[in-house]
Amino acid sequence: MPGNGRVFVPLCGKSLDMIWLRAQGHEVLGVEISPIAVRDFFAENDLNPGHCPCGKMERYEVDRLSILCGDFFSLSADDLAGCSSVYDRASLIAFPRDMRRGYAEQLKAILPPSTPILLVTLEYPQDEMRGPPFSVAEDEVRDLFEPQYVVQRLHAGDVLADNKRFRERGLSRLTERIFALAPREP
Repeated sequence: MPGNGRVFVPLCGKSLDMIWLRAQGHEVLGVEISPIAVRDFFAENDLNPGHCPCGKMERYEVDRLSILCGDFFSLSADDLAGCSSVYDRASLIAFPRDMRRGYAEQLKAILPPSTPILLVTLEYPQDEMRGPPFSVAEDEVRDLFEPQYVVQRLHAGDVLADNKRFRERGLSRLTERIFALAPREP
């Protein structure tokens, strides 16, 4: 993530990654549809945010950490003005295949120009487990984001041994992939 700019975390839920990103000096902006998840995130982290309406969303904010509570697909480019990077650990994989293209198109449409994305995906035999999270192959990532982005796989590793809940759900393999998506010059 470049410098100490604002990091956008789509479909953030109660992710502790937002706390970690803030501790690294970043301003963090998440979006989450569930008001329960937003409330629980702040309560579980002993944070008392301010709250105000923000267009079609409700904004909760405390000390360089903001969450917009509402539908990701209602976000506009104005909502993400000032974001310098995206951290997508659980968003793309939260959508079934028939919704992923819409998610990717919305993300590309609302991001400020030249905004890089750090994307984490999981891949497993989809017939072994119903999502979410859903299995997303590298070819699909490339299909969704190229040619607007240069897609570079940074890491791929078997993470099944470290994920008891996925083993208990019957998975025979689980590969985590991390991608850097760099916007191409216009």
